[in-house]
Amino acid sequence: MLALIIVVTTVLLGSAFCSGSEAALLSISPIKVRQLAQSKKPAALALAGIRLKVSRPIATIVILNNVFNIVGSILVGSLTTKELGGAWLGVFSGVLTFLIIVFGEIVPKTLCQRYAEPVCLAIAIPVKFLTVIFTPLVWLVENVTTPFTQGQKMPTTNEAEIKFLTNIGFQEGVIEDDEAEMIQRVFQLNDLNASDLMTPRIIITYLKGDKTLAESQQEIIKSQHTRILVIDDTIDNVTGLVLKDELLTAMIEGQGDRQINDLKRPVQFVPETNRADKLLKVFQDNREHLAVVLDEYGGVAGVVTLEDVLEVLTGEIVDETDRNVDLQEIARKKRLRLLKSRGINND
Repeated sequence: MLALIIVVTTVLLGSAFCSGSEAALLSISPIKVRQLAQSKKPAALALAGIRLKVSRPIATIVILNNVFNIVGSILVGSLTTKELGGAWLGVFSGVLTFLIIVFGEIVPKTLCQRYAEPVCLAIAIPVKFLTVIFTPLVWLVENVTTPFTQGQKMPTTNEAEIKFLTNIGFQEGVIEDDEAEMIQRVFQLNDLNASDLMTPRIIITYLKGDKTLAESQQEIIKSQHTRILVIDDTIDNVTGLVLKDELLTAMIEGQGDRQINDLKRPVQFVPETNRADKLLKVFQDNREHLAVVLDEYGGVAGVVTLEDVLEVLTGEIVDETDRNVDLQEIARKKRLRLLKSRGINND
């Protein structure tokens, strides 16, 4: 009878280990595994190696689980007949099946799915060792199942999932509301172009490069922009930009006879199709705060600033010198007035 109890216990424990291990490995996310692997702990590194090609450890666990269930059932049947007689074989088989379903499958899978992280760390090294032992059988199973399992590898995550997790994190109090909003806004950088963010050419402040500071004095003073474009003959011939404070400083110092061209700086040009995230990189690499946006024909469509890009992340940025908050809206209204004055219907 002792032998029968030992075999039944071994079958239940072995089946529980295999079922729980399988549930834990399939429940833990690849991202969490990578995060754990950064600790460089042996168990975490072993788990990362297992998760890299999870089909092999799963095959090992399935093979081992069937060994426990099939071989264990044969041994239990043999010992039951020997100890209790054939009359009890059917009853004991039913009881054993019930015990395996409850304590060898349902309970361990439920618990290990709930506590997937600690369970995975605990079983990682043993499962890796077992995978090596069962290599010949695993190789055979892999070759038989390959035609049925081939296909495009799915990405670990995607934009929609990250946004959804952000909302869940906010609802559960894991992240703050401002953090959640910032994460959501980051994805807009990839959806907006320079044409969406720019200040249109209709309200751009510009100065002719061949004029002197004295001749341009009123235009400089009235400008609400800290950076002013310098043009040659038309707005489509931008040659650079000047800083308003440098112009004012030069005028105060009595340099009114100097030409605007003497104080201009190089300016960056970007196509209107440039995405906001690319614009941010342009500003960082060139250490500039303004770029001229060109349309498909090479004409000036407007200007975009570092502030315009940052406002995608932070919302509207208004300082004490801003007289108009939304210059793009002002440009649209101004354009409508011009069209109406010319008798053009814009509907």
